Amino acid sequence: MSATRWTTLVAIAAGVAALTWGGARVLVGRGGTVVEVGWLVVGVELLIAGVVFSLGWSVRQFLRGKKPDLDPVRAARTAVLAKAACYTGALLLGWYGGQALYLATDLAVPGNGRRALAAGLAALGAVVLAAVGLVVERLCRVPPPDDAPRLPGPVET
Repeated sequence: MSATRWTTLVAIAAGVAALTWGGARVLVGRGGTVVEVGWLVVGVELLIAGVVFSLGWSVRQFLRGKKPDLDPVRAARTAVLAKAACYTGALLLGWYGGQALYLATDLAVPGNGRRALAAGLAALGAVVLAAVGLVVERLCRVPPPDDAPRLPGPVET
C-alpha cells in the first residue's frame, strides 16, 4: 500500500468543493435552501480522529517494541483505517468547505452567517480528520528488514 499524498487530498477537496458550491448555486437559484450543518458534526469528526490516532499510537508502540502483544492484523487494519480517514476528511472538507464558501458569499440572507460558521467549523474538523489520517498512516510504516537489498535512491529518515 502506497502512502497517501497530501496533494491528492487537496485536489479531491477542491474538486468536491467546486461541485458543492455549484450545486448550492443551482439549488438556491431554483428556490431551495442549503441544508444547515449540525453542530454535532464537528464533535463526531474529532471523535473519529481521536480513535484513529489512538489506534495508530498503539501500532507505533508495537513497532518500537513497547507493546509486544499487538495483533499484526489489527496493525494492518489501522493502516487501512488511516487511509480511509485521509480520504473521508478530504471529501468532507470539500463538502462542508463548498457550503461554507457559498453561504459566506451571500451573507445578506438572514441566517447564512450562522450556517456558514457551522459549515466552516465542520470543514476544519474534516481537516483535522485528514491530517490525523496522514500522521497515523506514517506511524504504521514498517521499516524494511535489515537483510533487504538496498536500492539506490533517496535515504529515508
